[in-house]
Amino acid sequence: MSYQRVRQEITEGRARAWALAALSGSVTAVRHPLGFVCLPLERQGGEGVCLHLWSGALAPAEITTSQIHCHSWDLFSHVLYGQVRNVHAVVADAGAEATHRVFEVVSTADGDHISPTRRTVRHATGRVEVFGPGDTYTLPADSFHSSVVPEGGEAATIALGRSRPGGRDLSLGPLRAGAHRVRRRPLDAGETARVVSLITARLT
Repeated sequence: MSYQRVRQEITEGRARAWALAALSGSVTAVRHPLGFVCLPLERQGGEGVCLHLWSGALAPAEITTSQIHCHSWDLFSHVLYGQVRNVHAVVADAGAEATHRVFEVVSTADGDHISPTRRTVRHATGRVEVFGPGDTYTLPADSFHSSVVPEGGEAATIALGRSRPGGRDLSLGPLRAGAHRVRRRPLDAGETARVVSLITARLT
């Protein structure tokens, strides 16, 4: 289940079969603060493999910053079903006219440690990319964006990440918010089974 092996499965047209096989194993879902449920499948060195599910049938996690963020890692993502919009954000330093502060997010075993930086910014909506079932897209590290699913819609993706040395995970948040911690709570066995069932039903 290594990063390279999963990427090869996707590029050779076996993404759905791979996802079904992965879901048949032992997994634990985690409610992610960016609005989806994550099934972490592999983490080795600077590489990771996850399944992501957006569904109105699942309660979202509380978000303390905003949906606009950038990764410290390069994203390779494949849409299993549904529609995902990758909304790029044009972020500029703004001084007295700033509307948001940049926060650094450090993820550890006990959750996300979110710290305000000195940088304050404004942002505007940039390019909007729309991806549907079978589409694969990439996003380089350090690119501010948000991943959006149409209201009431459901989507699932295979998300592969490869870290870049020196990169930072960042998020835009309120100007006056302070440092805080957000716990990523694992779903219990029943909730995880429901997540697996939702994805499996759409892939079979």
